[in-house]
Amino acid sequence: MRFNLIGPFEIVTDDGRIYRPGTPKVCQTLALLLTRPNEIITAESLIQELWGQRPPRSAVTTLQTYVYHARRMFANERLTDPDRSLIVTSPPGYAIQVADGEVDVQVFERLVNEARRELADDQPALALGTVGEALDLWRGPALANFPAGDVLTGHIAHLEELRIRAYEIRIEAKDRLGQHRESIPELRRLVSEHPLNEWFHSRLIAALGATGRRAEALQAYQNVRRLLADELGLEPSLELKRLQLRILNPEPADGTPWHPSRPARRDLVAAKSA
Repeated sequence: MRFNLIGPFEIVTDDGRIYRPGTPKVCQTLALLLTRPNEIITAESLIQELWGQRPPRSAVTTLQTYVYHARRMFANERLTDPDRSLIVTSPPGYAIQVADGEVDVQVFERLVNEARRELADDQPALALGTVGEALDLWRGPALANFPAGDVLTGHIAHLEELRIRAYEIRIEAKDRLGQHRESIPELRRLVSEHPLNEWFHSRLIAALGATGRRAEALQAYQNVRRLLADELGLEPSLELKRLQLRILNPEPADGTPWHPSRPARRDLVAAKSA
């Protein structure tokens, strides 16, 4: 079976049926257990997820009821083998027992880490395939079909950061393979979706310059320069300024890359909140 958290929360049975639990609190309980499969999640953490800082007096009993309903759901909907002990009570909380590869989040994290190692080992073609498998797991925003509490919100933020890292790996792998033109549509989308991510801006400018689209590259530079000034009161980074100079003065064509292998990065979101 498979538990999918990257997108609407759903359970895929061994025979291919897709089941989406309809009770938000049961979804929250299961999803939090699945963020750390085969580990004990304390009742305190589950209560915080379900009710935040103001739990009802009956929180412990109500939590037990949600766990009971989750177990009944697996049995009544025939989602798993009746002999399989999936959710176990283990003081001071509960654990969900799953096999390797049964939770899409675990698969995603493993693939991203594998792609990172392949890129570090200078195997961009392998990294491109591996990170593509990881990004293909995304079916939309994580846990999109019910409201997440404080604890799950933190896990969702972690997943989104890892997704950005996966895109960075894919762009870097394409650059090393000389696929600058192929990266441009995706970089335009990423710049639109993450306007404060300076790294994506720098790679878009570099890709446009590398493919001879100097006017568009300069326009992309002006766009990010205005964004930095208007939103954050910042000047472009040294890397961006060097890219602009190279676009204005492309000679000599000495074969040097359009960007350093380890580009400087600034966390614009952190800068804005500082």
